[in-house]
Amino acid sequence: MSGGAGLASLRPAARYGAVEAEKESDLDTGEFARELVDVITDKKGSDIILLDVQSVSLLADYFIICSADTERQVKAIVDEVEEKGKAAGFKALRVEGSLGSGWMVMDYGALIVHVMLPVQRDYYGLEELWSDAALVVRIQ
Repeated sequence: MSGGAGLASLRPAARYGAVEAEKESDLDTGEFARELVDVITDKKGSDIILLDVQSVSLLADYFIICSADTERQVKAIVDEVEEKGKAAGFKALRVEGSLGSGWMVMDYGALIVHVMLPVQRDYYGLEELWSDAALVVRIQ
């Protein structure tokens, strides 16, 4: 994140309309999240989890966290998620991270997608951080 605003500053606006302006789809965010899980599966992402974080976070309604084996696969997953998002009428508010960092984050307001190399995923432990969230889907 640049500018020090952080994701938390996006959430209130997202909850009350900013994301709706970025969305031109009949899908709700939960349906879109499930479609992205399928996209990530098709791109051979691994250890995919979809969390419903509505009861434990103001950042988003859903998190997708997945692993990729290589930097090239991280990019392939991110590119395909962006493509599917556009086709479904969802536009990412931000895409952060770099291939060299081993972690890319796509912010759709009510949905945040984390694509990580296993070493970064182990280090940051997002599953443990959000362990009180409801698990919707897990694909290993």
